[in-house]
Amino acid sequence: MHVPVWHNGTAQWVKEGKLAILGVTQEQHADRCRLFAQWQGFDWPILQDPINVLEALAVPILVAIDEHGIVRSTRPALAGFKADFLDKKFADDAPPETPRRTTPAIKEGSREPDWDALRALTKKNNTAVDWRNLGDALVLWGGDKSLEEAMVCYARAVEIEPKNGLAWFRLGVCHRRRYESARAQSTDFQEAINHWGKALDLDPNQYIWRRRIQQYGPRLDQPYSFYDWATKAEKEIRARGAEPILLTVRPAGAEIAYPVKALPGAATARAPDPDGKILRDVAGLVRAEVTVVPGQIRPGKSARVHIVLRPDPKWKAHWNNEAEPLRLWVEAPKGWRVSERLLTVAAPKKPVTDEPRILTFELVAPADAGGKENLALYALYHVCNDADGQCQFLRLDIPVAVVVRRGTP
Repeated sequence: MHVPVWHNGTAQWVKEGKLAILGVTQEQHADRCRLFAQWQGFDWPILQDPINVLEALAVPILVAIDEHGIVRSTRPALAGFKADFLDKKFADDAPPETPRRTTPAIKEGSREPDWDALRALTKKNNTAVDWRNLGDALVLWGGDKSLEEAMVCYARAVEIEPKNGLAWFRLGVCHRRRYESARAQSTDFQEAINHWGKALDLDPNQYIWRRRIQQYGPRLDQPYSFYDWATKAEKEIRARGAEPILLTVRPAGAEIAYPVKALPGAATARAPDPDGKILRDVAGLVRAEVTVVPGQIRPGKSARVHIVLRPDPKWKAHWNNEAEPLRLWVEAPKGWRVSERLLTVAAPKKPVTDEPRILTFELVAPADAGGKENLALYALYHVCNDADGQCQFLRLDIPVAVVVRRGTP
């Protein structure tokens, strides 16, 4: 709520032309920031920094810049802002210094960098910083179409300098962005979590990196609900007679969950196929994607497991919604606690659909856990194969490995 307070407190100065406001968000989804700004009535430009080019350790960051472009304060207080900054006259007394970072040269007649020159310079220098900078340029100027090349650049950076936390974090951002695109790879989500975890291991004080993991993590490790405001914002915007910004990826699951101090006990449930008699989905009509957040946990700590089930377009497979709902059974190792053992997904009203179905649950490792522990999951569903028109009730066994790391964090 810090930004809305400053927005309201400085609105009159902006109206009078005494102050200009520019925002920079660390949000990885630009449209969610736009929705929040629309809801709060922000009318100033907001830049998106999904890869943390600012190298901020935490947010919010408040920077007061005078008419000469000189930073006068990085921690201004609203209470004394008018007297300490707005009403003061500053001299142009900036000391000469070499810029820490330069933007890529813009190609003549274009609004984009001179990519050929930038690539050639990067290969010539062949340093971790140069490869990381090229990756940054590709993400910020090239957009989603350049994600794969950016990944190559960041991977090269960490190959040269394995302790380059910035490159690890940004490599994770690229994987998550691709996961939400039409070019998604089934391992992208887990790769993002693993890379963010590697970055955080290198710099455990990095709030921005920690929050990216917690956004998809267990409720026991969440500081707050990250996006519980989104539905309320949309409702209030419509009540004002406006249409809210459309969200490409709607917050769900862990992103809108509220923190808990203890994991609820799993309700008593019976395994839906205890003897394993249901026919297996050997053809692969449905594919399972597994992501464990965080990628590694400590003994006694928790994780959230994301299971995504997708009908395979190769078979033109689709869900048969006229039967019982999809079910997922969780069998945890001895001593482990899980939030739910039997999960279901309610079927849409349409008789036939082919959407991905997402199920999540949480677990807590015992205090003496260590190494890799395997969970035995299986899903039961009704699926149809358009290739021959046959509909079947099938079982898909889904192995899930959770890594428990001992030692000092």
